[in-house]
Amino acid sequence: MSTSAPLPAADADSVFRDPAFRRFWLARFSTTIAYQIFTVAVGWQMYDLTRDAFMLGMVGLVQFLPSVVLLLMSGHVADRFDRRRIVRACQALEALVACAMAVASLSGWVAREHIFVFVALIGALRAFETPTLQATLPSVVSPRQLPRAVALSSSAAQSAIIIGPAVGGFAYVAGPGVVYAISAVLFCMAAVLVSGLTLRQAAPRITTPVSLQTLFAGIAYIRSRPVLLGAISLDLFAVLLGGATALLPIYARDILHTGPWGLGLLRSSPAIGALAMALWLARHPLQRRVGRIMFGAVALFGAATMVFGLSHWLPLSMAALVVLGASDMISVVVRSTLVQLDTPDEMRGRVGAVNSVFIGASNQLGEFESGVTAALLGPVGAVLLGGLGTLLVVVLWVRLFPTLAGRDALHERPAVA
Repeated sequence: MSTSAPLPAADADSVFRDPAFRRFWLARFSTTIAYQIFTVAVGWQMYDLTRDAFMLGMVGLVQFLPSVVLLLMSGHVADRFDRRRIVRACQALEALVACAMAVASLSGWVAREHIFVFVALIGALRAFETPTLQATLPSVVSPRQLPRAVALSSSAAQSAIIIGPAVGGFAYVAGPGVVYAISAVLFCMAAVLVSGLTLRQAAPRITTPVSLQTLFAGIAYIRSRPVLLGAISLDLFAVLLGGATALLPIYARDILHTGPWGLGLLRSSPAIGALAMALWLARHPLQRRVGRIMFGAVALFGAATMVFGLSHWLPLSMAALVVLGASDMISVVVRSTLVQLDTPDEMRGRVGAVNSVFIGASNQLGEFESGVTAALLGPVGAVLLGGLGTLLVVVLWVRLFPTLAGRDALHERPAVA
């Protein structure tokens, strides 16, 4: 893969005018909004049933574990078979899971054990869908368009994260069964969009027999690239410690004294900041000192987390979450672009699977950590401790990964298999 010069600002529009990329964008938007609506319903329903912060943390853990178990298999499958078929099948099965949750909720027999089973199934399906969908993007656009396409693709996810929780929160007034039914319809829409997706070039597939070497190739590749290892692990530990999303139902109900609509607004707030930053980066991509900018953004993420933890006023809490989302998006775009540009196409499925597990660990496992810490220290103490931990991670990672801290451009040198 060769390096490329920065694109002119007008190319951000040309990327979105591409019919194939628009279809990809809409597919990612649909599947993400479906998942966000599903998540809001699960969190509120679980807390309604148990009133237990630990159970909210367990939801994150149960969803995360399948991605670890399926790590090697999912990446290998993405590099061996048609990625569009894999994504489509996962989305169709996710629609079935959402339908099952709707039936269980409308029938009135759902319990926390049923929620755990359905969440585990969703986690297993997303372990295949997420890295495969990400690995498909470089085949939809040209290499020159990829940095902007990554930012625009992130804007699809963030737009869905803004709309999804709000829709889920307001729809929950009609009951969780209605929310799950909406989620199922959106998963089906995503599967239809992926079915008609055309590729600029076919992704190369591995044809060698399955072996330990091919299964662990993604892990070995990341370990051999300090920039990739540092960027991925920085996000892992920062969000693992600083993420407070699992505690939003507690903050909404017990600290900010609001209802499901307030929870929807809180969940949407990080995505508002993230969407604004993603659109800005699509028009004005980072060109210099990307390593230092990434570390600064993660430090701001930790500081915003602490402000949120201390707030008892809904507008201030939302403002802190907006800043948190914007700073996190800078890290996401830098990390995602580095992973795509520094990885050969025939390796992207396996590298993407490892990256997805790290992201899942920082989110789902972070939710478990927040739930456990909140059970011991209370929600405010848990969030403050997490924000402080994020700042400490930034200081430590600057020392451990000086190559990442000194990275100047996103595409400095070509990747080799």
